[in-house]
Amino acid sequence: MKIQIPNNWFYELLFILCIGVTYFDHFELTFGVWSISFLFSIARNYSISLLKLIVPYVLILLLAFFVSFNYDHKLYFMIRDITYLSKPILGFLVGYQLCKKNFKNVLKLLVKTAFIIAICHIIILISAVLIHKAYTVADVRYYSGYFSDYEIYIFVILLFHEKFGLTYNRKKLLLYTIVIGFSAFMYLARTNFIQFLILFLALKGFFVINRKSLLVISSIVIVSVIGYTAIYHSNPRRSADGIEGFLYKLKVAPMEAFKTKINRENWVDFNDNYRSYENIITIRTVTKDGIWPTIFGQGLGSQIDLKQEVWLGDMYLRYISILHNGFMIVFLKTGLLGIFIYLFTITYFFRRVETDIEVIKQINLLFLGTGIFLFVSNWVFLGFYNLTESKSILIGFLIAYRQKLLK
Repeated sequence: MKIQIPNNWFYELLFILCIGVTYFDHFELTFGVWSISFLFSIARNYSISLLKLIVPYVLILLLAFFVSFNYDHKLYFMIRDITYLSKPILGFLVGYQLCKKNFKNVLKLLVKTAFIIAICHIIILISAVLIHKAYTVADVRYYSGYFSDYEIYIFVILLFHEKFGLTYNRKKLLLYTIVIGFSAFMYLARTNFIQFLILFLALKGFFVINRKSLLVISSIVIVSVIGYTAIYHSNPRRSADGIEGFLYKLKVAPMEAFKTKINRENWVDFNDNYRSYENIITIRTVTKDGIWPTIFGQGLGSQIDLKQEVWLGDMYLRYISILHNGFMIVFLKTGLLGIFIYLFTITYFFRRVETDIEVIKQINLLFLGTGIFLFVSNWVFLGFYNLTESKSILIGFLIAYRQKLLK
């Protein structure tokens, strides 16, 4: 078999590295790789469409910067917040720039990258089972990763390969779809399952309001309510392994991030509803000092006091500046004004580019699904502010590809 090295191999390598590095769960490394890739791929011009997406994120960063002059936050945390809040901006730019360097094989590069990540994930899964004896849902996720937005996107694109103009032979298409789909499923992430459902429905056109779409969405809601009711009344045990343990996670999911009262002395209540606890403390922290912090937030370097040390990731922390909720982190840094601006970053994805080109129509639908999914992702997983997400690069990439097709 003849191996062909593309002329733009360097930029393809940069793209693969930018996506792959996020799976190491190391923010400083991710930010470093993305920054280097940005410098190596700066474009001569940028589309208005990309700037419309980036500007609100820039405004949030600038607002947090100026508000911080009213507080005496530590310089280290201010600098760290600058990198956190600029991560989506950097991701969109890197994705856009690297796409402009890879126009001859754009979508196939996306699939190839997902396939490489999926193979690595499956190898890690096997080693987790054979070496670490990871037989429970919690152990499997601990050793092999907690989520993968990128693989879900590519899996959905593969399911609609004809509409995206992907030309693979049947064997290669099946291989890519099965491997990437299996890898994405084995993260066993509730948010990824919701993401898949939303993106799939979007590409099927069921979020374009008509009689058929209303019937389909209503049927899904009814089935979901019946399914959840069955799970709730089956009363799965919290300490159970395997499927029962996963069902318990589904049982507590609807209220996990929406409870308004948490008993901090009750370990189960506190642990199961920790995201809600963060939200409660954030709102109290921002609003306790009056109307101005409520409107403008507390700026770069601001933190919340959890009132006790909590195991987060790899250490115990009491004071934190990065939360699980994208809306809450914007509220902490920039108040209600920041939330108002932040909503514009989501409505961006509901704007359709009028065209007769089929691929662009599919990108429009994919962006529509992304906008709907962002309401879920921001509430429980920080949206584009998630420290280990890579979908901002994918979005920037697709914006550049859409621009090229329009020309």
